[in-house]
Amino acid sequence: MKMKEKKKEKKVMKSLVSTRGRIFQGEVIKKFENRVVIEFTRTIYIPKYERFSKKKTKLHARIPEDLKVEVGDYVKIRECRPLSKIVNFMVIETIGGIEK
Repeated sequence: MKMKEKKKEKKVMKSLVSTRGRIFQGEVIKKFENRVVIEFTRTIYIPKYERFSKKKTKLHARIPEDLKVEVGDYVKIRECRPLSKIVNFMVIETIGGIEK
């Protein structure tokens, strides 16, 4: 019984892409078949005016097969190797969603 469980775990681990680097949290604004677009705001400092400004950032992330993500969900993404021209992140977990 334990051997079967270990084989299942190894099978799951092989399908995942190794992640490393930066971690971001944001809201899903678009969903495609295998990926989502996450948007989040960040604060940057403008030295000339000695003020802070809010900027929006959009990132594309791949959705793992075992994870359910919908538009409006709040998710955590992590950097991985380039998966395509614009996809460099992987969705790790769903933090929250839209309350219906």
